[in-house]
Amino acid sequence: MKFLAVGMLVLLAVLQYRLWLGDGGMREVARLRAEIAQQEVENTALRERNRTLAAEVQDLKKGTVAIEERARTDLGMVGQSETFYQVVTPREVVRTPESVAEAQKQH
Repeated sequence: MKFLAVGMLVLLAVLQYRLWLGDGGMREVARLRAEIAQQEVENTALRERNRTLAAEVQDLKKGTVAIEERARTDLGMVGQSETFYQVVTPREVVRTPESVAEAQKQH
């Protein structure tokens, strides 16, 4: 009878080990659930990106406003009745003692 009880305890320990720590055990299930949650977040972001891109493609196919905007921003194009102005900020002049002396000689 003692051997049977010891055998049952050993069997219970082996089964508990496999349940908690073995392949397909609770630890692996928790890890897989975390991976699934992370993948669902990534999939949601990618679905939103795909929806935005699909709307942009549809707009480019049907509308001229989006095409003109793309031409302006990406290609730097200007419309026929428009005038392009480019504002250039002057570079700061570095004054060295030699340039100051030369400027005083010229005046």
